[in-house]
Amino acid sequence: MASEPIPLLSVRGLSTDFIGGGNAAHALEDVSFEVYPGQTLGLVGESGCGKTTTLMSIMRLLPSSGRITSGELLFTERDGRVSDLLALSETEMRRYRWREMAIIFQGAMNALNPVMRVGDQICEPICHHEALDKKAAEARVDRLLDLVGIAKSRKNQYPHQYSGGMRQRAMIAMALACEPGLLFADEPTTALDVMIQAQVLELLKSIQQELGLAIVLVTHDLGVVAEVCQDVVVMYGGKVAEYGPIDAVYNHPQHPYTQLLLQAFPDLNRPGETLASIPGSPPRLEALPPGCRFEPRCPFSLQVCKERDPALRKITSESGIGIESGKPGRPVLFETTHLAACHRIEGD
Repeated sequence: MASEPIPLLSVRGLSTDFIGGGNAAHALEDVSFEVYPGQTLGLVGESGCGKTTTLMSIMRLLPSSGRITSGELLFTERDGRVSDLLALSETEMRRYRWREMAIIFQGAMNALNPVMRVGDQICEPICHHEALDKKAAEARVDRLLDLVGIAKSRKNQYPHQYSGGMRQRAMIAMALACEPGLLFADEPTTALDVMIQAQVLELLKSIQQELGLAIVLVTHDLGVVAEVCQDVVVMYGGKVAEYGPIDAVYNHPQHPYTQLLLQAFPDLNRPGETLASIPGSPPRLEALPPGCRFEPRCPFSLQVCKERDPALRKITSESGIGIESGKPGRPVLFETTHLAACHRIEGD
């Protein structure tokens, strides 16, 4: 068991702006977290808080109006070499997409090309990124379909011949086509019924166990995060409000936003309890408040909250266990820290 694990991905001080009409919308500011081999990290928060922008920034797939203004994205390759993804050219970055990291896009169920056979779509990134002949590529497609629970006899069918759950499974197979070590899943259960959602989540967990994948899961569903994640990042207004082990954040939330999110989520241990609501709306990213971004909606607001943005502050540290990338079943110990950004924690 490793005593000093190296993060697979270390996001440090990531800031991203969108420029339009002469105004800058500060979509992300000073976002930092780490993902370890075999770990599942959850990104949660309201719509517009920066979850998807975080993934797009890491993959460097921002639209033309987006630009990363500062930060580091340190990725550890399989040979142990560490590279800053922001220092790579676009040509170099293409080598990382699919082979080192891949993404299941939001609304992926409808992202398949309707006029291409599903097997051909899964085969396309394999043929583009790896020096495999057609027979070897087809054999990998068969293995991938089997991995996600789709009969290989259906690989020559078109997307419209698949159910919603099967299309989502096909998208997962496509994301795994070049055997990446890190998988980003952006709302992978959107538009699926509850039973199919559970099947997709169980599939991701079993694939992670078998392949030793690290997963970053974006979702609004706090129950999903509690079920499959070891660490969670709570985002608000493009910043990290709270970050830490799932047990610490859920059982001892420190940021008022996290507390209200949890109170707004149904809990079977509190039957009949009225769910909380968060008054107001998230801040406009082109007109952010000068102090804490949650202050206008916070029931515990202090004067200092209106004047100064709080920094992330350490609450506790503890150890977690993941699975070594590429070595299923081999445990890796990693250190996780519970952090929150609130002036009340600072004692002000």
